[in-house]
Amino acid sequence: MRTLFDKIWDAHVVQVVKDGPTQLYIDRLYCHEVTSPQAFEGMRARGLKCFRPERIVCMPDHNTPTHDQDKPIADPVSAKQVATLEKNARDFGLKHFGMMTPDNGIIHVVGPEKGLSLPGMTIVCGDSHTSTHGALGAVAFGIGTSEVEMVMASQCILQQKPKTMRITVNGKLQQGVTAKDVALYLMAQLTTSGATGYFVEYAGDVISALSMEGRLTLCNLSIEMGARGGMIAPDQVTFDYVKGKEYAPKGADWDKAVAYWQTLRSDDDAVFDKELTFDAKDIEPRITYGTNPGMGIGITSPIPSQGEALGEARALSYMGFKAGEKLLGKQVDYVFLGACTNGRIEDFRAFASLVKGRRKANHVVAWLVPGSWAVDRQIREEGLDRVLEASGFEIRQPGCSACLAMNDDKVPAGKLCLATSNRNFEGRQGPGSRTILCSPLTAAAAAVTGVITDPRTLL
Repeated sequence: MRTLFDKIWDAHVVQVVKDGPTQLYIDRLYCHEVTSPQAFEGMRARGLKCFRPERIVCMPDHNTPTHDQDKPIADPVSAKQVATLEKNARDFGLKHFGMMTPDNGIIHVVGPEKGLSLPGMTIVCGDSHTSTHGALGAVAFGIGTSEVEMVMASQCILQQKPKTMRITVNGKLQQGVTAKDVALYLMAQLTTSGATGYFVEYAGDVISALSMEGRLTLCNLSIEMGARGGMIAPDQVTFDYVKGKEYAPKGADWDKAVAYWQTLRSDDDAVFDKELTFDAKDIEPRITYGTNPGMGIGITSPIPSQGEALGEARALSYMGFKAGEKLLGKQVDYVFLGACTNGRIEDFRAFASLVKGRRKANHVVAWLVPGSWAVDRQIREEGLDRVLEASGFEIRQPGCSACLAMNDDKVPAGKLCLATSNRNFEGRQGPGSRTILCSPLTAAAAAVTGVITDPRTLL
C-alpha cells in the first residue's frame, strides 16, 4: 500500500514529534557558497563540529566565473563567497571540490555523475533545485540556511511530511521533443503552484524511456510546479548509470545495494493523494512567453489570451509580447546552453547534432557552459568541441553561469535570451534581461537561425 516516497521517508524517520514535525535522517548534505556561510557561522558560535562530516560535500558553483578560472575572481563579493566556502570546508574537515579541480562543477550535476547521490537516499542542499537528485530514486529537496546548520549539527532535519502525487505520461515522444519539453508542458498544465505541498513521482511509458540525464532534467524542474521534490523509481537505466561511479558501492556491496534498490517502487495498490495522467502526443517543443516557468506554449502556438490578469499583463509588458501573437521568427540576442537543468553531456550532444554543418548567426551571443569539468572532458573526448567550434561556438568553463545573475555571465537589459536553464523571472539573467526557457535543441535552432525556430524543421 506504500508509495516509493513513503518507503524512503519511512526508512529515514528517527522520531515523530506529537502534533509536530518528523525528525528525518539525512544521507547527504551538499553545500555551496551562497547558502552555507551563515550555517557555518552558527556552528562556530555554538562551538559545534559537524556530526557526520563524511556525509557532507562542499562545492562552489553559483559565483564561479566561466572564463579565466585560473585567475583571481574579479568580483569581490563572488571572490569572498568562494574563498569563505573553502575555508569553512577546511575548518570543519569536509570534502571540498574547489574551482579548477577535476571534481568541480555545478553541485547538482557533479553529485549524480560521481555516485554521491544514490537510490534510496535522503539528500538536501540549500538550493531549491536539489530535487534533481530524485531522478535516481531518492528523496531530495532544498532547505533553508537554518536547516543546513541543523543537518550539519545532527545529520537530521525537522520536516512535515508532504503529500504524494503521481504524474503519469504515457505514449511516445515525437522527434525533437525532449525531457525539458515534457517538464515545460507539465508546468503549463499544473501552473507554478499546482504541486504545492506534494512530492511528485513521475511514471509511465515516457518516463521509463527517458535516459538518466533526461530524468535529471525532469526532476530538476519539479520545484517550478511548486512541488517539494520529484522522483522516479530506480530501474535498470538507473543501475547502469550508477555502476562504476567513483562513490558508488563496489563488489559485494554493489550486489547488496541493487537488491535493495529493486524494492524501491510504489506498490501496485499504493494510494497517492493525487494522480494526473498526460499523453505524449500532446507535447511538442515548448517555450515560455512570460516571467514564470508555467507561462509556456507549444512552439507553434500563439500566446494565450488571459484577459486582464495582472500577472499576465505585467509579464507580457516586461517581455514585450502581446497575447495572440506567435513567437516563431522573433529575433534572439543571446543563447545559453547549461545550468543544472541542461548542462550535461547529452545536452551538448543534442546541441551539436543540430548545429553541425551550420554556422552561428552573427548577431547571436552564445554561452555554452558545461555543468562540470567531467562534462567538459567528455565533450572533448567525443570531438563535440571541434563540431561546435567549426560552427562558430566557444565552450566556456563550468559553473551556474547565466542561469542567475550571480557571476559575470549577465544578459544586458532588454536583450532576449533563449536559455536551457530553469527560471525566467524578471531580471533572473541580469537586470532588465528577458528570458525564454527551452530545450537544448530549440536553443541550438535559435543560435544558427538567429530567431525563434521550431527545431523539428532543422532535424
